[in-house]
Amino acid sequence: MPRRERVMTMSVELPLWRALAGYRVLTMLYAIGLCATAWSHFVRPWVAVAYYAVLAVWTLATLPKVASEAACTRRFLAADLTVALAGILLTPLADNHERIAGGGPTLPSIWTAGSVLAFAIKGGWRWAAVASTAVAVVNLVERGSPARDTVHNVILVWVASIAIGYVVEVARASERTLARALEIEAATRERERLARDIHDGVLQVLAMVKRRGTALGGEAAELGRLAGEQEVALRTLVSGGLVPVSRVSEDAAAGAVVRAVEVPYEDEPAGPVDLRSLLAPYACGRVGFAEPGAPVPLPHAAAREVAAAVGAALDNVRMHAGEGARAWILVEDEPDEVVVTVRDDGPGIPEGRLAQAEGEGRLGVAQSIRGRLRDLGGSAELISVPGQGTEVELKVPKGAARARGKKAEQR
Repeated sequence: MPRRERVMTMSVELPLWRALAGYRVLTMLYAIGLCATAWSHFVRPWVAVAYYAVLAVWTLATLPKVASEAACTRRFLAADLTVALAGILLTPLADNHERIAGGGPTLPSIWTAGSVLAFAIKGGWRWAAVASTAVAVVNLVERGSPARDTVHNVILVWVASIAIGYVVEVARASERTLARALEIEAATRERERLARDIHDGVLQVLAMVKRRGTALGGEAAELGRLAGEQEVALRTLVSGGLVPVSRVSEDAAAGAVVRAVEVPYEDEPAGPVDLRSLLAPYACGRVGFAEPGAPVPLPHAAAREVAAAVGAALDNVRMHAGEGARAWILVEDEPDEVVVTVRDDGPGIPEGRLAQAEGEGRLGVAQSIRGRLRDLGGSAELISVPGQGTEVELKVPKGAARARGKKAEQR
């Protein structure tokens, strides 16, 4: 049974939040260490000690808040920025005026940038601009005058935070676009898989009922006519537009990238199988089968798809070359690939007929044969000369087949 397509999501913003959490802890330790080295210069050291105690507790206690976008709420951002601004305003109370006028650091020092970065990652460049502007105003109030170093630091934080916020917004937009593209790709592959299954089963039965009913006449002819109408309607349906897109792409707006994966059905056996055992049942009085003397191992999924493509090729022989046509299956086990050739002695395919059939929604070659081999990383080549039969050559690279099998086993 074929694999199903499933769309999985994984957060791409998680590294940003982890980096922010690490930055907050390291800059908290840096601010405390900076205070310890200049302890003798503080006029009210108890103010600094009290503030750093609050800063340490706040930083460690709120680490879960900077673990993801959902956890980082607006209320937390406001409180976090308040802690940073309060530390800047408390600096004149703890430190002496000469150090402040000479460009000495504030109590929170570069820890303040972590608060601004949280705004940038959470809300983009607009939120970053608001937070960095608030920090700039408080820094100017704390210094008392717009000194060159203060202005330099303010502009640096303002530009850097806005740039990071803008990059985050662009990344989120790219994630949404990628999510939609991958989702459409997964939906298209699922539609093609269903189309192949319908072609190999339901459409073949409807076509047979149509032919037999027309040949029998009477009430059977009416049944055949109805079967023919349903065949046309079903072909139109399976060859139509994409299946409806789900809501998965909305996850990208929450910091997730979508990845389409193939999920094997539970009844699919693990490990390689001998391709010859799946092709041997096709051999009969009018279908010859030539195989190597040694096993031809392929992952079960790949071997099954190759066998189904061979079955679709033989169905085309019976439908278009007639019941009396003969066919031959040849299996070749090359060092780098497995080659399966299906040849018949029918009248061949008229030029342009394949393109016309695909336009009419007939999927025997486009999906049941070429589509299957394309999904396996291989190729299907049709060689037909009117009056000299048709040859279908299926090639499956062993490396691609093994990689597909390993992915299936890991999942």
